[in-house]
Amino acid sequence: MSEPELSPEQLIEQIKQLRVADLVLSTVTTLAQLAYAKLEDSSRDLEQAQLAIDSIQVLLPKLDGHVPAELSRDLGQMVTSLQLAYAKAATG
Repeated sequence: MSEPELSPEQLIEQIKQLRVADLVLSTVTTLAQLAYAKLEDSSRDLEQAQLAIDSIQVLLPKLDGHVPAELSRDLGQMVTSLQLAYAKAATG
């Protein structure tokens, strides 16, 4: 069962209700997924992985005060894991 299509007015109203912090958080998680995918042997692209990691590092400080401290900590740990995975991929 598919959802009914939104009218342009309904779409505009939904956009108005979005929080920028939610979109930034969504972008960070998408970038992390892409970075991990670009570090896999079958799809390795270190340049793209590095761009994703660098982008996450730029965006994360912007979320301070807009997401729970525990989530900020977890995201920081995610970046560290990505950096370690990148280093391993680059040397291996």
